[in-house]
Amino acid sequence: MAKKNILDKLAEEVDKIKTTIKPKAVKAEKKTVTNKEEKAEKKTTVKKTATTEQEEDSSPMGKLLSENPIEIPEVGSIMEGTVIEASSSLVLLDLGAIGTGIVLGKESRDGMGLSKKLKPGDKISATLMDLENEDGYVELSIREASHEKSWDDLESKSDTEEVVKTKILDANKGGLMVELNGVKGFLPVSQLSSEHYPRVEDGNKNRILELLKAYVGQEFSVKIIDTNREDEKLIVSEKAAMSEKEREVISELKIDDIVEGEISGVVDFGAFIKFLPASKKSSKNDSDKLEGLVHISELAWQLINDPREVVKVGDKIKAKIIGIDDTRISLSIRALERDPWEEAATKYKIGEIHEGKVDKINHFGAFVYLDANIHGLAHISEFQETHPGKKMEDAIKVGEKYKWNILSIEPKNHRMGLILMDGKEGESKKEVKKEESVE
Repeated sequence: MAKKNILDKLAEEVDKIKTTIKPKAVKAEKKTVTNKEEKAEKKTTVKKTATTEQEEDSSPMGKLLSENPIEIPEVGSIMEGTVIEASSSLVLLDLGAIGTGIVLGKESRDGMGLSKKLKPGDKISATLMDLENEDGYVELSIREASHEKSWDDLESKSDTEEVVKTKILDANKGGLMVELNGVKGFLPVSQLSSEHYPRVEDGNKNRILELLKAYVGQEFSVKIIDTNREDEKLIVSEKAAMSEKEREVISELKIDDIVEGEISGVVDFGAFIKFLPASKKSSKNDSDKLEGLVHISELAWQLINDPREVVKVGDKIKAKIIGIDDTRISLSIRALERDPWEEAATKYKIGEIHEGKVDKINHFGAFVYLDANIHGLAHISEFQETHPGKKMEDAIKVGEKYKWNILSIEPKNHRMGLILMDGKEGESKKEVKKEESVE
C-alpha cells in the first residue's frame, strides 16, 4: 500500500484549513511549477508552520497550530508508537500525525525479546532511522532504541546480583561466549562451577577446549560480575550464581567432619574430591555434590612430587574437612592417618647415623627419607662446608642410599637436619653439635 509523503499530507491539511477559513481570498497569480518544486515548497511551508511562532496568533489557523503543534522529528530521535502489526520480520507502528512507521528485519529484534512478544495495541519506543523510505514509511529501529535499555537492565542485574540464565554460544581456550539482552558476554574458565570446570590432568589446552565446546548450546545460570557500557564489556560468572545454593548446603558442614567421595580431578597442586553432604546422602544427582580440594601437602605424610602418583580420578576416598572459606572447602587425606612424626623423637636421636635414600635434589639441598614417612633435609650450606669445591649432584644421586648424620630434629614441625657422611671414613667431616630433641 503506497503511502503519501508525511510532509505532503500535512501540507494538504493546511491548504484545506486555509480554503475553509478564507473562501474569498484573492487568487494568487498563476505560476507554472514542477511537481518537485511544488513538493519542496509544501515541505518548507509545513516546516515553518510547525516550528516557528505564527504571525497571526488570533487567526483560526494560528489557534489551530498553537493548540496542536506539529514537530518534525530528527533522525536518531526516539519516537513512541502503537503497534499495528507485528511479526518475526517486521513491525508496523502508528505514529499519529507523523504517519506509519516500519521496523524491518534485524532492527525489529531488540535483544530483550520484545519483538517476539509484541501485539497490536502495544506502545513501544523506537529510533528514527529515515523520515521516509522508498515505500513511503517512516523507517525505525527497535534494536537501536533498546541498546541503552539493555545496558540499563544488565547494570541493574549486576547491582542486585540477580541470577540469570544464558545460552552458551561458543568456546575458546579461555572460556565461553554468552549473550544477555542482545549483548555478547564472556564466561571465563575460572568462573565456571565445579560441575563444569574442565579438569584435565596434564593441563592440555586442546583437551580443555574440547570439553568447553561440549557446553555450546547448553543453558547456564550466571551472575553478572563486570559491565562496561562504553567498551561493550560484559563478564559473567557461573560460580557466583552457584554460591548462594552452595553456601546453604556448606553451612551444614563443620571442621573435622569426615566426608567420603570420589576423586573428580587431579592437578599439579592437589586433587579434588566430590562428595554428598549429609542432607543429600541418598541423592543420585551429581549437581547435589559439593567439591573440596586436597592440597598436595595434605595427600600423604611423605613428600609428594606429583599428586598423580598417589591418587587418580575415580578413586573412592575419605577425607577430613580442615578448612571452610566461603564456598571453598579444604580437605586432608593424611589427617585420617596417624602422624609418623609422633614417634620420630624416640626412633631417631641427634648425632645418630642412619641410612637414607635421596628423594630429590634442588638448589637448597637434598631431601632424604630415613624410612617410608620420615624425611630430612641435607642443606647445601652444610654440604659445601664438608665438601668444598664439590657439587652436591656429583657426590650423591637421586634414588641412591647413603649414610647420614642427624644434626637436628623437630617432630612438631616435621623437620630434620642431616649431613652427608664421608664414604671412606664413615663419618662426617664436620663435628656434629649435640642438641636435645624437641618433643
